[in-house]
Amino acid sequence: MNDLLNTSAAPYPQIEEYALISDCHCTALVSRSGSIDWCCMPRIDDDSLFGRLLDWKKGGFCAITPTDADYRSSRRYLPGTMMLETRFCTSQGEVILHDFFAVDENILEHPRFDLIRIVDGVSGDMELHADIFPRFDYGEIAPRIRRHEGGVYTAIGSNKGLIIQAEVPLDVVRHRDLSANFRIAAGQRLRFVLQFQHPELIESTLARGLPDARWIDGECERTRSWWAEWANRIRAPFELDAQTLRSAITLKSLTFERTGAVAAAATTSLPESPGGQRNWDYRFSWVRDSVFTVRALHELGCEREADRFHQFIERSSAGSADELQIMYGVDGKRRLTEIELDWLEGYRKSKPVRIGNRAAKQVQFDIYGELLEMAWQSHESGYLTDPDYWNFLEDVLDTVCEVWQDRDHGIWEMRSEPEHFVHSKVMCWAALRRGIMLAQQGGFSASTERWAKCRDDIRMAIETRGIDPLRGIFVQAFDSNCLDAALLLLPRVGFVAYDDPRMMKTVDAICVGLDRQGLLLRYDGQDNLPGNEGVFLPCTFWLVICLAHQGRREMAWEYYQRAIACANDLGLFSEEYDVDNREMLGNFPQALTHVSQIMARLALAQMD
Repeated sequence: MNDLLNTSAAPYPQIEEYALISDCHCTALVSRSGSIDWCCMPRIDDDSLFGRLLDWKKGGFCAITPTDADYRSSRRYLPGTMMLETRFCTSQGEVILHDFFAVDENILEHPRFDLIRIVDGVSGDMELHADIFPRFDYGEIAPRIRRHEGGVYTAIGSNKGLIIQAEVPLDVVRHRDLSANFRIAAGQRLRFVLQFQHPELIESTLARGLPDARWIDGECERTRSWWAEWANRIRAPFELDAQTLRSAITLKSLTFERTGAVAAAATTSLPESPGGQRNWDYRFSWVRDSVFTVRALHELGCEREADRFHQFIERSSAGSADELQIMYGVDGKRRLTEIELDWLEGYRKSKPVRIGNRAAKQVQFDIYGELLEMAWQSHESGYLTDPDYWNFLEDVLDTVCEVWQDRDHGIWEMRSEPEHFVHSKVMCWAALRRGIMLAQQGGFSASTERWAKCRDDIRMAIETRGIDPLRGIFVQAFDSNCLDAALLLLPRVGFVAYDDPRMMKTVDAICVGLDRQGLLLRYDGQDNLPGNEGVFLPCTFWLVICLAHQGRREMAWEYYQRAIACANDLGLFSEEYDVDNREMLGNFPQALTHVSQIMARLALAQMD
C-alpha cells in the first residue's frame, strides 16, 4: 500500500489521481478520494454512466468518502489483479474500500457487468458519505430512480439502466440521486453493487432475485483468482518487475474480451494541451497500436491475446485493401463518426469533448506494414496463413505498389495536408519485404518480382529524399529537415541496423532536438493545431530500445528511469506528460505507453 497522503475531492483531480478498474468489457476510473468519475458500461466505448471527469457539475459520479474532511488515503491494486483497495484513515478509525468489476471464467460468454464496492471496517468507528448520481449519455440524461424492497434501487434513462444494491439505506433525492451517511465499525462489511441492465430486462432480473452478501463475497474471491491466474501465465526473460507486470495487466484490461480488440485508452478527450483543442476519443482499436500490443504480449507468453487480436483484424478488415481502416470500434465497427458534445465543459474546461474519431478515415500507409509484420510474426509462431487471408494480404501488397509514392497523414495522424512521411514509406517497404518472405515460405503464388522492384524503389527514394545530406540523419518527411521520434522505429522492421551510422546520428539528433528534461516530444514540425503538447511517453521508451541495441546501455537506463517515473503510484501511464508542472496529459491509461514500456524493458534485458 502506498504512503498515506492528504487528499481532497476538489474538482478535476490530476489525471494521475485516478485508478483503472475493468472486467475486459467495462471500464471505470476511481479517484484517490473514492469517487468513480468515469464509467462506461457495458462496453469501454459506450456512453458514460458516470462522467464528471469531463464535466464536474453535469457528468455524474459515485463516491464513498469519509465525512471527516481531514482524512488521509492510500491505495494499491491487489497483487496481480485489477482490484483496487483504497484505505481511508481519520481520527475516528480506518476503513478499506474495495472496487472492482466482477470477473470469472464465463467472462466471454456471460459477462456480468457488475461494479462492486465493498467497505471493510478495519479499526474504530468511522462515518462515511455515499453519493450515487448517475448521469447517462455523457451527462445529458438524469435517469429516474425508483426504490424497491430490500435495499434495491433502479435507475432508468433512454436505453440504459442500473440496478443498485446497497446494504445501507439510501435517500432518493429528486428521483434522480441517491445519498446517505453511514457508520462502519471494525470487523463490519458493507456492500454496494451497481449492475448494468437494459431497461426492458430490469423487471425480469429483479424477479429472478439479486445476489446476496455471500455471493458478492464469493465474487470478490472469484475475481481475484481470475486475475491472478491470468497474471501467472506471464513469462519474461528477466525477473518480472512490478512495473512490467502492471503494464501487462493494464493491456489486458484494455482488451475487449468478446472480440479480442485492444482499445488505445479507457477515456475520451483528456487534453494533450490543458485548456486546448487537442482532445480525442481513444476508446477504439488502432491497428498499429494493437500490433505493438500483440508483439509485447507475445514476448510475455500471452499467446491467446495475440491470437485473438489477429482474428479480430482478419474479421474487421475483411474485404479489399482499399476498405482497410487504421482503427475500428472494439466490436469491429467501421463508422466512428466524430461528434463534439457541446454541453460538456471538458476536463478542466478543455473543449471540445469529442466522441468518435475522424482519423479513422485518414490515409496512413504504415498500417500496411503493420499488417504484414503481424502476419509474419504469426508465421514465425507456427501459424499457417489462411489462403483467404493471404488473398487479402496480396491485395494489400498490390495496393502498396500503387500508392507508396502518394502522400499520407502519417503515424501522428496530422490534421493538416498530407506529406511524404519517411516512417510511412519505410512501413510500405516493410510490407513488401514481409510479403515476399511469406509468399516464398508459405508456397503462395504471387507477384513477388513486382513487389521486389517496388521494395527497392522505395528504399532508393528514402535514401535519396528522406535523409538530410548535411547531417546524415533520417528526417520526418521527404526534403524536410524536421525531426520525428517515429524514426526510432525504423530498425524495428529491419530497414536499417540499430548501429548503422545514419541511425546513430539520427538518435543523437533526436536526443538533442526533441529532448525536454530527459523525455521526448514527438516531432519539431508544425501540425496546424492550436496549442502545444507535452512529451510523448512512448517515444522515450522507443529511444531506450534504440540506445540499448546500440550498446549505449547506461544512457538507455537513464532515459528508462525518467520515463517510468512518469507513471502514477499504481504504475499507470498516460499518453503524455507535462514536464514543467509534473502532471499527466492525454487519455488514460494509454495502451501504447504501457506496450512501449514492456518492449523497452525487454530490450534492456537483452543487453544484460
